Amino acid sequence: MSEHEERRLEADKTEPDGGAVEGLNESPTGAVESEDESSEQGDRENISEDTEKYDARKIVTGEARYTADYHERFPELAEAKVIRSDIAHGYVEDIDTSAAEAMDGVYAIVTPWDDVVPEKAYSSSGQSYPEPSPWDLRVLRKHVRYVGDPIAAVAAKDKETADRAARKIDVEYEELDAVFDPEEAMSTDAPQLFEPDYVENKQTGADYERNLESHFEGENGDVETAFEEADDERVLETEWETPYQSHCVPEPHTTIAYTDEDDRYTFITATQVPFHTRRQLSLVFDIPIRDIRVKKPRIGAGFGSKQEMVIEPIALALHLKAEIPVKVEMTRREEFYALRFRHPMRMRMRTAVSDDGDLQAMDFYTLSNSGAYGTHGMTVAFNVGTKPLPLYPRVPNVRFEGDVAHTNLPMGAAMRGYGAPQGHFAVESHMDEVARRLDLDPVEFRKRNAVREGDIDRNVAILKDGDRFVRRIRSCGIRECIERGKEAIGYDDLEQPDAEHLHRGVGMAIIAQGSGVAGKELGAAQLKMNEDGSFNLQVGGVDTGTGTDTMFSQITAEVTGCDPEDVVVTSSDTDLTPFDYGAYASSTTYISGQAVKKAAEDAKERLLRWGARLLDESEGNLETGAGEVYSRVTGDSVSLEEIGYEATYGDDEREQIMGKGHHSTDESPPPYGAQFVDATVNEDTGEFEINNMVFAADCGVAINPPQVEGQIEGGEHMSLEFATSGGLEFDDDGRPQTLGFRQYGMPTTADHPPMETILVETHEPTGPFGAKSIAELPTNGVPPALSNAIRDAVGVRMNTLPITAEKVEQALAERDD
Repeated sequence: MSEHEERRLEADKTEPDGGAVEGLNESPTGAVESEDESSEQGDRENISEDTEKYDARKIVTGEARYTADYHERFPELAEAKVIRSDIAHGYVEDIDTSAAEAMDGVYAIVTPWDDVVPEKAYSSSGQSYPEPSPWDLRVLRKHVRYVGDPIAAVAAKDKETADRAARKIDVEYEELDAVFDPEEAMSTDAPQLFEPDYVENKQTGADYERNLESHFEGENGDVETAFEEADDERVLETEWETPYQSHCVPEPHTTIAYTDEDDRYTFITATQVPFHTRRQLSLVFDIPIRDIRVKKPRIGAGFGSKQEMVIEPIALALHLKAEIPVKVEMTRREEFYALRFRHPMRMRMRTAVSDDGDLQAMDFYTLSNSGAYGTHGMTVAFNVGTKPLPLYPRVPNVRFEGDVAHTNLPMGAAMRGYGAPQGHFAVESHMDEVARRLDLDPVEFRKRNAVREGDIDRNVAILKDGDRFVRRIRSCGIRECIERGKEAIGYDDLEQPDAEHLHRGVGMAIIAQGSGVAGKELGAAQLKMNEDGSFNLQVGGVDTGTGTDTMFSQITAEVTGCDPEDVVVTSSDTDLTPFDYGAYASSTTYISGQAVKKAAEDAKERLLRWGARLLDESEGNLETGAGEVYSRVTGDSVSLEEIGYEATYGDDEREQIMGKGHHSTDESPPPYGAQFVDATVNEDTGEFEINNMVFAADCGVAINPPQVEGQIEGGEHMSLEFATSGGLEFDDDGRPQTLGFRQYGMPTTADHPPMETILVETHEPTGPFGAKSIAELPTNGVPPALSNAIRDAVGVRMNTLPITAEKVEQALAERDD
C-alpha cells in the first residue's frame, strides 16, 4: 500500500482530534474508487495526457459555429432590439408604439400588456428546481427597478430597422425615489422596491419592507464566549469592500427562437443551462416541456453570465407575435449595464488567536448588494463564507452571518467563483494582517492553521441543518502548493530595488472552491459503439469553451481503450442528449465526467463479453487498451473494430453495444491553491508593478494538464482584473457610466505580468480517475495576494477593490500623518 493510501486510510478512521466520526468514513453515495482502480493510477493511456482540444482547430480557423452564425439557416429571420428603462425606479404608465409600427420592415412589437407576454413570476437563475432564488421577475416590466430593465422589444427585417423603430417608441413613466446603497436600502424609510406580496418563493429572513432579500446566520461552537475569553491584543477586526465586476464574455448573449416542422418551439442559444432553460420557458409560457427544444452550439464563454434564462423569454414572445424566426443579440453596451454582474460586497472579519498562534474564533459578516432583483442573491452570499472559511476547519468557534439587500442598480448574479472571490479577499487579507500584527510569518501562520487531509469540515455546512453536508477532506495538497509556490516566487530570496522610493514585497493567499453543489447535481451520458470501433457520446454536460468535450473523450477512451479521436461528442441538445444540470459550480468534470465514466464502464462490460466470445477466454482475464480487448493471461487480442462488426453483423447473435450512466452525489471535494504575487511599490506616487504571479493548484488528477493550465491562467487574468481594474460607475441618478471595454479598463495581454502555473497532483477518491474541479479556483487569489504584497512592501493595507495607485498613495499619506 502506498504512503498516500496509508494516510488516507488512517484519516478515514478518526477526526483530527482522534474522535471517531460516524457516517463520514465513506462517501454518502458510495463513490469511493475501488482498491484496484486506485492502484492503477500510473497505468493511464489517456488521462493526464495532452490531448488536443476537441474544437481548437475549428475555433482558430473560424469554422466553429456560434449562435449568431446560424442566421443563414433562416431565409426569413427577424432581428430584435430591446427597449430598456432609462430611469432607476418607477412605473411604466404608457408605451406608444404607433410610430414604430408604421415603419416598413417592422414585424412585431411587444410590451408588458401584450397577450403573448406572460405575467407569471419567475426566477431567471439556472439552478435546481424549485429555484433557490426568489421568483421576482416578469418577461417585460411595468414596475422598473434599475436603468436597463427591459420594458418592450421590437422585431424587424434587420438590426438597423429594429434600432430605428426602438428609438421611435415613446415611454411615459411615473418616477419614484431610488436607493443605491445597500445599507441605506435596509432602512425602514428607504424607497421600497417590491410590494410584500409581489415576490414568490421568498428567501430565509426576507423582509421586503426593508428591501431585504435574505438574512442568514450560522454558528459552530460558541463565538461570543471565545472572544470574551480571548486576549484583547490577539483579537483583530477588519472591514473589506468589493465592487461590481462584468463577465466580459467574448460572445454576447444571443438566441434564435423558431417553430420547427413539428410545431415545437426551438431555441439555438448561448446558454450554460439548456435543460433548466427548457423547464423555465415551459413554466413561464405554460408550454409542455415536450414541445420545447433547446440546442447549445459553440459558446464564446459564459463565466456564469449564461447560467440564466436572460433573453430567451423575450425572443419567444417576439416569435409568437411575429410568427417568423427571431434572433435576439445583445450589444456590448447592454452587456455592460443591463444584464448580469458579480455582486458587490461589504464584509467584516473578526478573529481571536491563541498565544501559540492557533486560530480560536472566526466571526464573518457580509452585506451583499443584490441589485434590482434576487437571482442568485442568497446563494452567492452563502459562498462568501462557505468557500474560504473551510480553509480553516479546525477553528473551534465560527460564526457566519449575512444580509442580501436590493438597490436600484443592475442585477448581481452568478459569476465565476460565485461569491468566493469576494470572501477570499476578506478572509485571506485578514489572515495576513493577523500574522503581521502578531509578528508571525504569514506563510507559516497559514500552514499551522490550514486544512489537512482527513479533517472534518463543518464550516462548509455552517448554514445547513444537520450533518448531511459536513464533509471529510479526502485529498488535500495545500501544503505542497504553498511550498512549491513559495520557492517559485523566491519568497525567501527577495532582492530590494536600489532606488530608495521603490519597495518590493511578496504576498500570498491560500484558496479553495468546490466541485459541484453537494446534493444538487445530476449528470447523465450515453455511449454508442459504431461498427468500426469508434463511439458516439451523447452527454448533457455543457462545454462553454473550457474543453470539457475533450475531457469527455479522454475519459471514454481511457475506459473503452479507443483513441480519443474516435469519440464523437454530442453535447447539450435537450432532444438528443441525456439530462444535465449544466455548466456551473465547477461541476462538469466531477459530475458530468463521472457520468461519462459510468456510461463507458457500462459499454466496456459488453466489449469484454464480446471479446471473451471471440478470444474464447474468460471475461475476468480481459482488459481494454490501445484499440483492443486483450488477454492479461495469454496476450491474445481482438480489435475494437472486429468486435464492432461482429456485434453488429454476427451470424448467431447481434447487439448494439451501448452504455448509460448518470451521477449525483452529496460530495463536493474542494480543489486547493496557493496564489503568490511579487510587486514593487513606488512610495512617492503609490504606483505599483506586479513583477510575477505564481499559482500552485491541487485539482486532484489533471485529466488534460495543458487545458488545466489554460483554465488557471484565464482565471488568474479575471482575478487580476477584479483586483486592479474594472468595476462599474453610475451617476447620482443610477445611470451607468461604464458602457464598454475602454471605460471598464480590463487588462490586456500587454498589461499582464508574467505567470507561472504549478500543478500539484493528489488523488480524489470520489472523482473520475481522481479528478476534482479547477475552473473557478484561480479567480479567488489575486486580490488578497496583491493586497498582502503591498502590505509587505510599504506597510499599508488595501481593503477595497480595485486596488489603484491613488488608493495606495492616499494610504501612504495617512500612514505618514
